[in-house]
Amino acid sequence: MTKKDYYEILGVGRNSSNDEIKSAYRKLAMKYHPDRNPGNKEAEESFKECAEAYEVLSDPQKRSRYDQFGHQGVNQTGFSGFDNINDIFSHFGDIFGGFGGGSIFDEIFGGGSSQRGRRRSQGIPGSDLKISLKLTYEEIADGVEKTLKIKKFKPCSSCGGTGAKSGSGYVTCSVCNGQGQVRQVSHSIFGQFVNVSECHNCNGEGKIIRDKCPNCGGDGREKTDETINVKVPAGVSEGQYIPLKGKGNAGVRGGHAGDLLVFIEEEKHKYFIRDNDDIIFNFNISIMDAILGADVVVPTLNSKAKLKIEPGTQSGSILRMRDKGIRHLNSGGRGDQLVRIHVFIPKKISAKEKNLLKELMKSDNFNPESKDAKGFFKSMFD
Repeated sequence: MTKKDYYEILGVGRNSSNDEIKSAYRKLAMKYHPDRNPGNKEAEESFKECAEAYEVLSDPQKRSRYDQFGHQGVNQTGFSGFDNINDIFSHFGDIFGGFGGGSIFDEIFGGGSSQRGRRRSQGIPGSDLKISLKLTYEEIADGVEKTLKIKKFKPCSSCGGTGAKSGSGYVTCSVCNGQGQVRQVSHSIFGQFVNVSECHNCNGEGKIIRDKCPNCGGDGREKTDETINVKVPAGVSEGQYIPLKGKGNAGVRGGHAGDLLVFIEEEKHKYFIRDNDDIIFNFNISIMDAILGADVVVPTLNSKAKLKIEPGTQSGSILRMRDKGIRHLNSGGRGDQLVRIHVFIPKKISAKEKNLLKELMKSDNFNPESKDAKGFFKSMFD
């Protein structure tokens, strides 16, 4: 089934700011919230739909990829929406900031819904990694597989990522009693306000390590070099990136790993200039070849090919070689190679060559003021 446009779901324009997108999502989340629509499956689906749209449009990188490639571009990042309501609460609970930092869900629904997933279930998420990958036009034209060597955090080999010394395990945090957050109630002339914040003692995990792993010091991860293969599709461009899900830094104490973002850079070519998926090649020919025509051989991205120069070809003419350019990204076909003709004019000639040219100039065919030019000048001065 075709998905709806994310901008239409939130009721915002494509040029909307992050604040406008966030505000629109908050309003719709309140409208379709399960506690306001008990047993209403349609409202629950709309709630998930809005959360999915906000997940993409609130992230600059995901939003850029969605604007470029639509749902297909977002799906390539490994994102496929939310499986259940708890996922949404755990992912977006903090954007509904109420008075004093509490959740707007606390104010309206008494805090019941906001507790679903507010506690960090496992560790602290790892950060994304960014790396630049320089590619030649030949590699971009047909796609390529590259091997990357990166430095990153991986789960600790001694404790398996838990951060705890073997056999010691975890104990419930005594400050938040395993909730991962602490609540403070304050009173004013406007009424009672609830401030909910992450527990400083356990960093929101609800548990603390009994004895820390001596290898990682309780972090649950260690620095390493890793070799990763990445398949680059044909037709990528400078500034685009390939997201590799879960290939970034490992999370602290079992938190899920971040992503690896491979940003594309184009290596300048010795002969060719890129124009979208077309390739431009500047080619010098002699005066004789321009006048008489010739069959020549020109380089292409993958090899070489024959090209026919028609008699009377003018300098600056562009000859098109079909399907000799770069394959289109995410679609069939490819661009062309455009050969821009430059007629070579020698700076020095011999006396014999000069006499031959003077003889040729006596012919109207070699006189630029003859034929059409004469008619042009005559019309100007008559």
